Amino acid sequence: MIALLQRVTGAHVKVAGEPVGVIGAGIVALIGVERGDTEVEALILAERVTSYRIFADAEGKMNLSVKDVRGQILAVPQFTLAADTNSGLRPSFSSAATPAEAEKLFKRFVEKIQDWSPRVATGQFGAHMQLSLVNDGPVTFWLQASPKTPKRS
Repeated sequence: MIALLQRVTGAHVKVAGEPVGVIGAGIVALIGVERGDTEVEALILAERVTSYRIFADAEGKMNLSVKDVRGQILAVPQFTLAADTNSGLRPSFSSAATPAEAEKLFKRFVEKIQDWSPRVATGQFGAHMQLSLVNDGPVTFWLQASPKTPKRS
Protein backbone atom coordinates (compact mmCIF):
# COMPACT_ATOMS: atom_id res chain seq x y z
CA MET A 1 0.00 0.00 0.00
CA ILE A 2 1.06 3.53 -0.75
CA ALA A 3 0.27 6.83 0.95
CA LEU A 4 1.00 10.25 -0.44
CA LEU A 5 0.96 12.55 2.61
CA GLN A 6 0.49 16.28 2.42
CA ARG A 7 0.66 18.50 5.49
CA VAL A 8 -2.25 20.92 5.20
CA THR A 9 -3.83 23.88 6.92
CA GLY A 10 -7.20 22.62 5.68
CA ALA A 11 -8.78 20.38 3.05
CA HIS A 12 -12.07 19.11 1.74
CA VAL A 13 -13.25 16.53 -0.76
CA LYS A 14 -16.52 16.71 -2.69
CA VAL A 15 -18.57 14.19 -4.64
CA ALA A 16 -21.10 15.59 -7.12
CA GLY A 17 -20.48 19.04 -5.67
CA GLU A 18 -21.32 17.99 -2.11
CA PRO A 19 -18.69 17.83 0.65
CA VAL A 20 -18.08 14.30 1.93
CA GLY A 21 -14.96 15.01 4.02
CA VAL A 22 -13.63 18.22 5.57
CA ILE A 23 -10.66 18.81 7.89
CA GLY A 24 -8.73 21.67 9.40
CA ALA A 25 -5.00 21.49 10.09
CA GLY A 26 -3.49 18.03 9.69
CA ILE A 27 -2.72 15.74 6.79
CA VAL A 28 -4.32 14.59 3.57
CA ALA A 29 -3.43 10.96 2.92
CA LEU A 30 -4.02 9.77 -0.63
CA ILE A 31 -4.11 5.96 -0.45
CA GLY A 32 -3.27 3.50 -3.23
CA VAL A 33 -3.66 -0.25 -2.88
CA GLU A 34 -1.45 -2.58 -4.89
CA ARG A 35 -2.08 -6.14 -6.00
CA GLY A 36 -0.85 -8.47 -3.27
CA ASP A 37 -1.45 -6.04 -0.40
CA THR A 38 -3.08 -7.53 2.69
CA GLU A 39 -4.53 -6.34 5.97
CA VAL A 40 -0.99 -6.38 7.35
CA GLU A 41 0.04 -3.61 4.92
CA ALA A 42 -3.10 -1.63 5.78
CA LEU A 43 -2.25 -1.73 9.48
CA ILE A 44 1.43 -0.92 8.94
CA LEU A 45 0.59 2.00 6.68
CA ALA A 46 -1.97 3.36 9.16
CA GLU A 47 0.69 3.35 11.87
CA ARG A 48 3.26 5.01 9.60
CA VAL A 49 0.81 7.72 8.50
CA THR A 50 -0.29 8.62 12.02
CA SER A 51 3.25 8.45 13.45
CA TYR A 52 5.26 10.08 10.66
CA ARG A 53 6.92 13.20 12.04
CA ILE A 54 6.15 16.03 9.61
CA PHE A 55 5.08 18.80 12.00
CA ALA A 56 7.46 21.31 13.55
CA ASP A 57 8.47 21.17 17.20
CA ALA A 58 9.35 24.23 19.31
CA GLU A 59 12.72 24.47 17.53
CA GLY A 60 11.11 24.38 14.08
CA LYS A 61 12.31 20.84 13.28
CA MET A 62 10.00 18.17 11.83
CA ASN A 63 9.76 16.13 15.01
CA LEU A 64 6.03 15.79 15.67
CA SER A 65 3.40 13.48 14.20
CA VAL A 66 -0.23 14.26 13.45
CA LYS A 67 -0.99 12.42 16.71
CA ASP A 68 1.37 14.69 18.63
CA VAL A 69 -0.19 17.89 17.29
CA ARG A 70 -3.73 16.49 17.53
CA GLY A 71 -4.24 17.18 13.86
CA GLN A 72 -6.93 15.84 11.61
CA ILE A 73 -6.64 13.34 8.76
CA LEU A 74 -8.45 13.29 5.44
CA ALA A 75 -7.97 9.84 3.86
CA VAL A 76 -8.78 9.68 0.16
CA PRO A 77 -8.65 6.50 -1.92
CA GLN A 78 -6.58 7.05 -5.07
CA PHE A 79 -5.96 3.99 -7.21
CA THR A 80 -3.72 5.96 -9.60
CA LEU A 81 -0.93 5.81 -7.00
CA ALA A 82 -0.56 2.13 -7.90
CA ALA A 83 0.05 2.92 -11.59
CA ASP A 84 3.09 1.64 -13.43
CA THR A 85 4.57 4.67 -15.21
CA ASN A 86 7.92 3.16 -16.18
CA SER A 87 7.29 2.92 -19.90
CA GLY A 88 5.20 4.53 -22.60
CA LEU A 89 3.05 7.61 -22.34
CA ARG A 90 0.04 6.06 -20.65
CA PRO A 91 -0.07 4.60 -17.13
CA SER A 92 -0.76 0.92 -16.64
CA PHE A 93 -2.90 -0.16 -13.71
CA SER A 94 -1.97 -3.85 -13.81
CA SER A 95 -0.24 -3.51 -10.43
CA ALA A 96 -3.34 -2.05 -8.73
CA ALA A 97 -5.52 -4.21 -6.52
CA THR A 98 -9.00 -5.13 -7.70
CA PRO A 99 -11.64 -2.58 -6.69
CA ALA A 100 -13.20 -4.98 -4.18
CA GLU A 101 -9.87 -5.76 -2.50
CA ALA A 102 -8.77 -2.12 -2.56
CA GLU A 103 -12.00 -0.95 -0.95
CA LYS A 104 -11.71 -3.57 1.79
CA LEU A 105 -8.12 -2.56 2.59
CA PHE A 106 -8.85 1.18 2.39
CA LYS A 107 -11.69 0.70 4.92
CA ARG A 108 -9.37 -1.31 7.20
CA PHE A 109 -6.75 1.47 6.95
CA VAL A 110 -9.39 4.05 7.95
CA GLU A 111 -10.66 1.90 10.84
CA LYS A 112 -7.12 1.64 12.20
CA ILE A 113 -6.48 5.40 12.10
CA GLN A 114 -9.89 5.94 13.71
CA ASP A 115 -8.64 3.82 16.63
CA TRP A 116 -6.25 6.68 17.27
CA SER A 117 -8.67 9.53 16.66
CA PRO A 118 -12.28 10.08 15.66
CA ARG A 119 -11.10 13.22 13.79
CA VAL A 120 -10.76 11.36 10.52
CA ALA A 121 -12.65 12.27 7.35
CA THR A 122 -12.63 10.30 4.11
CA GLY A 123 -13.30 10.54 0.45
CA GLN A 124 -15.76 8.15 -1.17
CA PHE A 125 -14.35 4.95 -2.62
CA GLY A 126 -15.03 4.54 -6.34
CA ALA A 127 -16.47 8.03 -6.79
CA HIS A 128 -15.21 10.86 -8.97
CA MET A 129 -14.00 13.35 -6.35
CA GLN A 130 -12.77 16.92 -6.25
CA LEU A 131 -10.10 17.47 -3.62
CA SER A 132 -9.13 20.94 -2.43
CA LEU A 133 -6.33 21.56 0.01
CA VAL A 134 -3.86 24.12 1.21
CA ASN A 135 -0.48 22.37 1.41
CA ASP A 136 1.45 23.77 4.36
CA GLY A 137 5.11 24.23 3.48
CA PRO A 138 4.63 22.69 0.96
CA VAL A 139 5.30 19.39 2.68
CA THR A 140 4.62 16.16 0.77
CA PHE A 141 5.91 12.63 1.40
CA TRP A 142 5.43 9.29 -0.34
CA LEU A 143 5.24 6.26 1.99
CA GLN A 144 4.90 2.53 1.48
CA ALA A 145 3.51 0.14 4.05
CA SER A 146 6.68 -1.93 4.17
CA PRO A 147 9.23 -1.06 1.50
CA LYS A 148 11.52 -3.99 2.39
CA THR A 149 8.79 -6.61 2.08
CA PRO A 150 8.58 -8.16 -1.40
CA LYS A 151 5.09 -8.21 -2.93
CA ARG A 152 3.27 -11.52 -3.24
CA SER A 153 1.80 -12.11 -6.69
